[in-house]
Amino acid sequence: MKIRILDIFSLLLFFSISPAMAQKKDKILQRNVIFILSDDHRYDYMEFTGKIPWLETPNMDKMADEGAYFKNAFVTTSLCSPSRATILTGMYSHLHNVVDNHAPVPENLTYFPEYLQDNGYQTAFLGKWHMGSNSDSPRPGFDHWESFKGQGDYYNPKLNINGKHIEYKDSTYITDLLTEHSIDWLEKRDKKKPFFLYLSHKAVHGSFHPAKRHIGRYAGKKFSFPDTYSQTKTEEWRSLGWPDWVKEQRVSWHGVDYFLHDKLSDGIEPVVQAYCETLLGVDESIGSVLNYLEEEGIDESTLVIYMGDNGWSFGEHGLMDKRHFYEESGKVPLLVRCPEVFEGGRVVDKLVQNIDIAPTILELAGISKPEHMNGLSFIPLLKGNIEGWRDKIFYEYFWEYDYPMTPTMFGIRTDSTKYIMYYGIWDQNEFFNIKDDPNEMYNLIAKEDLQPQIKQHMIELYDWLEETGGMKIPLKETIKHKGTDYKHYGQY
Repeated sequence: MKIRILDIFSLLLFFSISPAMAQKKDKILQRNVIFILSDDHRYDYMEFTGKIPWLETPNMDKMADEGAYFKNAFVTTSLCSPSRATILTGMYSHLHNVVDNHAPVPENLTYFPEYLQDNGYQTAFLGKWHMGSNSDSPRPGFDHWESFKGQGDYYNPKLNINGKHIEYKDSTYITDLLTEHSIDWLEKRDKKKPFFLYLSHKAVHGSFHPAKRHIGRYAGKKFSFPDTYSQTKTEEWRSLGWPDWVKEQRVSWHGVDYFLHDKLSDGIEPVVQAYCETLLGVDESIGSVLNYLEEEGIDESTLVIYMGDNGWSFGEHGLMDKRHFYEESGKVPLLVRCPEVFEGGRVVDKLVQNIDIAPTILELAGISKPEHMNGLSFIPLLKGNIEGWRDKIFYEYFWEYDYPMTPTMFGIRTDSTKYIMYYGIWDQNEFFNIKDDPNEMYNLIAKEDLQPQIKQHMIELYDWLEETGGMKIPLKETIKHKGTDYKHYGQY
């Protein structure tokens, strides 16, 4: 009993660090910062990557040309709420405890914009919050607040603007509305103070609904199916060594043959086309923000970050989802621009994660990173200094009551290998040689000569969990459990 009391006391002390404890560095320019977040945007769906030849993203391309493109940016959990909580806290999900889209947010969490406020910044949040509950109420750390409940709506949204609900009509499109309101806030801000703007888009979350001006732009465009698309339908999977849960999920809610309980009689090509059309609005939003900064003459000095909250599968391993730790799910786009800080056209190969966003922004604001944050500032990488940077990243996903087809998993990835350990399921783990097999076709977990390397990764994974307080599965009760009629339990 004494140990439990001590554990609780330690956690409260750990999470209750006051923003005032983050010390401001002397004589450092407090730069303006804009963080733009999209939803479910996978890492390679940008024009300059060449993945989709007909996709147009001129403003993302501009950020890559004039700034930096992080080729190996990952999230620690590929799911909306946990990823967003990690961005805001700089912590792994097993520490902030927002482990799924329903888990309540601990009241003692501190979001990094609170540190900015304490150091003279004016702050604004506009868009999708979707973290901890279905509420759209203003959250700590933001002077200006505009959000909506849950996933929100693409058309005719209802916003909570600083506590007042306003409903929009006449086919108002959410991506455009959030962009217009963001620029309006920038125009009305106090020009004597540094600012931080967090623009959080609903797009490109499914179901995919483009702006009316973009509907049909890519109709009929061809989609190159991934190498692992058809393997789950053939006997060849026996030699590939994929886990059973992956093969069976093909005909589930998150599989290509039964996506969202739709048999997709027209195939997945129309889904990909709609996704890309929806993405056009996000790219135009980035362009509008960049144009405003240029018109104001602050485009050289303002740090602009664009990122996705998690990736998305379009048929890889027969999946149509995120959550898992394959590349298309765990890897995200990350573009950074600030000409006064670093030269443009930089491609960064080093492994970065969403835990690094908060420390990076705090450094540009002249604020020391709080000790409880797991991430690192990647400002040195932007300047070409890679010495001492991490050589591996870690991943975690916790089984959800609503989506039981995907198991709890933990993973480790280096620049050449990936190890995934599944928990609470009678199945096999996975080990991939990323350099030789970038599409993760061949599971090498049973290879005799690789067992020492696999064992080493397993040890590193457990060391990470133990060192960061992640050895307990953070179970969360959702509202659906309360008052459940258990005669139907287990049918889903």
